[in-house]
Amino acid sequence: MTMTTAGSSLLTRAELWSSELKETLTADLFATGYVDWMTEFPDGTQFTVPSVGDAQVDDYSEDSAITYRPLDTGEWTFTIDEYLSSGTYITRKNEQDMFYTNQLVSSFVPKQRRAIMEHVETTVLSKPEVILGATANGQYAINSAYHRMSGGNAGKIEVADFAYALYALKKANVPQSNLIAIVDPSVEYTINTLSNLVSVSDNPRWEGIVADGIATGMKFVKNVYGFDVYTSNYLPEDVDDSALPEKDGSTTNDFSSTNGVANYFFSAAGDVIPWKGAWRQEPMVDAEWNKDFQRTEFVTTARYGTKLYRPENMVSIITTPSV
Repeated sequence: MTMTTAGSSLLTRAELWSSELKETLTADLFATGYVDWMTEFPDGTQFTVPSVGDAQVDDYSEDSAITYRPLDTGEWTFTIDEYLSSGTYITRKNEQDMFYTNQLVSSFVPKQRRAIMEHVETTVLSKPEVILGATANGQYAINSAYHRMSGGNAGKIEVADFAYALYALKKANVPQSNLIAIVDPSVEYTINTLSNLVSVSDNPRWEGIVADGIATGMKFVKNVYGFDVYTSNYLPEDVDDSALPEKDGSTTNDFSSTNGVANYFFSAAGDVIPWKGAWRQEPMVDAEWNKDFQRTEFVTTARYGTKLYRPENMVSIITTPSV
């Protein structure tokens, strides 16, 4: 048989399939690194930390009675309240027929662990708003400095908001070391495009930012008022305050029609880490053959809890996520 141009098409594959599977892109997880994961919680579901206040001082006059005052006491309660599972399966028929069986099965456990750790990341970052934002439009003042407010530029961030966050932490006696800000990508965009930063002649101090941009990877190239700034896609975006004041205490912004996103400012110094958490069971994998459904089942389960431990070491600035 003579090979012709027309006949050669019978030996040409019209569509080629890759030998690898395409994976979805995932964001970095890092908020769990700022949690004090407790180890002295061996059983039960509730853990209580007692607290004691400071002593007071009074004026004293000679030959008068001393004033004795008890120290204020309190408690902080923590609960293991998250019980998670992530499961999937593959049937025997699919195992026999699929070309990608080995690659697919080997991805089950890493993907399940990733799903659980994304849940942990989201849960950790949701906790400050549970406390600081418990009151609608609340500003959560500590020592007369607000720890929750709207962005100062009609709901968008401005550089002065970084300075105010630093001020609020100082007023709460928070150490000024290892200062961290976790912000939404829209905040990074806003800072990158502020007019007084874009024009170097307006403010030479920001020349490096103008030349290099604010962020590289997860971290800002430049330190902003002492804060190392990281971006995250897991910050709570369901803030719906209708009249949340800015740092001036009077100008308000509405986040009820377009929900705001909470951006956090805190110190990660070892003795004042803002979150506490505990694993009752770290991600654990089980796999078994189900004869009734003729399939192999894989499941990863975990139990944990996390809560904001030091509200004084947390400033939440709400901004609009639009750019």
